[in-house]
Amino acid sequence: MIEAPETILVRTHRIACDGSGEGVPAALGHPRVWLEIDESGMVECGYCDRRFVLVGGPADNGSTNKG
Repeated sequence: MIEAPETILVRTHRIACDGSGEGVPAALGHPRVWLEIDESGMVECGYCDRRFVLVGGPADNGSTNKG
Protein backbone atom coordinates (compact mmCIF):
# COMPACT_ATOMS: atom_id res chain seq x y z
CA MET A 1 0.00 0.00 0.00
CA ILE A 2 1.20 3.52 -0.80
CA GLU A 3 1.47 5.78 2.24
CA ALA A 4 -0.93 8.74 2.49
CA PRO A 5 0.78 12.14 2.08
CA GLU A 6 -0.12 13.12 5.66
CA THR A 7 -1.82 11.32 8.54
CA ILE A 8 -3.66 13.38 11.13
CA LEU A 9 -5.07 11.97 14.36
CA VAL A 10 -8.49 13.38 15.24
CA ARG A 11 -10.88 12.95 18.17
CA THR A 12 -14.22 13.30 16.36
CA HIS A 13 -15.93 11.20 13.70
CA ARG A 14 -16.75 14.21 11.51
CA ILE A 15 -13.98 16.48 10.28
CA ALA A 16 -13.47 19.20 7.67
CA CYS A 17 -10.55 19.39 5.24
CA ASP A 18 -9.60 22.33 3.02
CA GLY A 19 -6.05 21.30 2.14
CA SER A 20 -4.42 24.01 4.25
CA GLY A 21 -1.81 23.60 6.98
CA GLU A 22 1.94 22.85 7.23
CA GLY A 23 3.03 25.62 4.87
CA VAL A 24 -0.09 25.54 2.65
CA PRO A 25 -2.34 28.59 3.14
CA ALA A 26 -6.10 28.10 2.78
CA ALA A 27 -6.06 30.13 -0.46
CA LEU A 28 -3.88 27.44 -2.06
CA GLY A 29 -5.79 24.46 -0.68
CA HIS A 30 -9.05 23.04 -2.04
CA PRO A 31 -12.77 23.57 -1.36
CA ARG A 32 -13.71 22.66 2.21
CA VAL A 33 -15.22 19.19 2.40
CA TRP A 34 -16.74 17.41 5.38
CA LEU A 35 -15.59 13.84 5.91
CA GLU A 36 -17.09 11.13 8.13
CA ILE A 37 -14.94 8.44 9.74
CA ASP A 38 -16.62 5.04 9.46
CA GLU A 39 -16.08 1.69 11.23
CA SER A 40 -12.60 1.41 9.68
CA GLY A 41 -11.48 4.24 11.98
CA MET A 42 -10.13 6.43 9.17
CA VAL A 43 -11.05 8.45 6.11
CA GLU A 44 -9.00 9.96 3.28
CA CYS A 45 -9.68 13.31 1.64
CA GLY A 46 -10.57 12.93 -2.04
CA TYR A 47 -8.80 16.18 -2.92
CA CYS A 48 -5.47 16.10 -1.08
CA ASP A 49 -5.29 12.44 0.07
CA ARG A 50 -4.74 13.37 3.71
CA ARG A 51 -5.65 10.51 5.99
CA PHE A 52 -7.62 11.30 9.14
CA VAL A 53 -7.44 8.60 11.81
CA LEU A 54 -9.70 8.44 14.87
CA VAL A 55 -7.66 8.35 18.10
CA GLY A 56 -8.09 4.94 19.72
CA GLY A 57 -9.94 3.58 16.67
CA PRO A 58 -9.06 0.47 14.67
CA ALA A 59 -6.76 2.40 12.28
CA ASP A 60 -4.83 4.18 15.08
CA ASN A 61 -1.33 2.71 14.97
CA GLY A 62 0.52 5.48 16.80
CA SER A 63 0.80 8.09 14.01
CA THR A 64 2.51 11.27 15.15
CA ASN A 65 0.46 14.21 13.78
CA LYS A 66 -2.37 15.26 16.08
CA GLY A 67 -5.29 17.36 14.89
